Amino acid sequence: MVEVDRNGLEVLSRDECLRLLRSATIGRVGTTIGALPTVLPVNFRVVGDRVVFRTTAGTKLDAAATNAVVAFEADAIDPLNHGGWSVVVTGIAREVTDPAELEELRAANIPFWAPTSDGHVVSIRTEMITGRRLVPTYHPAEAGP
Repeated sequence: MVEVDRNGLEVLSRDECLRLLRSATIGRVGTTIGALPTVLPVNFRVVGDRVVFRTTAGTKLDAAATNAVVAFEADAIDPLNHGGWSVVVTGIAREVTDPAELEELRAANIPFWAPTSDGHVVSIRTEMITGRRLVPTYHPAEAGP
């Protein structure tokens, strides 16, 4: 039985949310900079129960997403068939500093968004994760002649 929200979107299970996140490579971090909301793109990986990404030292993302509550979102959209999915993780973004944990995460080969190779590894736990999917449906009236 598929759960559907009041808007007709399929509500995704935690396992399905994690599976879909693992299939994506670009996500967005929503955070606050100077008391104003901002959304920044990142390359990421899911490692265990964490979303991890790298950020260059001194960037807005580095300053805003270290020990702050953030929203992380990834999605896939099919505009031709009017379908797609979106997954949101809400949690505390923390810089990973433990050498053993850093080694484990670096082995996951997390790409950089920016073309530099220095920086920080940031981790967000996935305890608060939600997802929705818009399933493409055929509408005969829209099919044309």
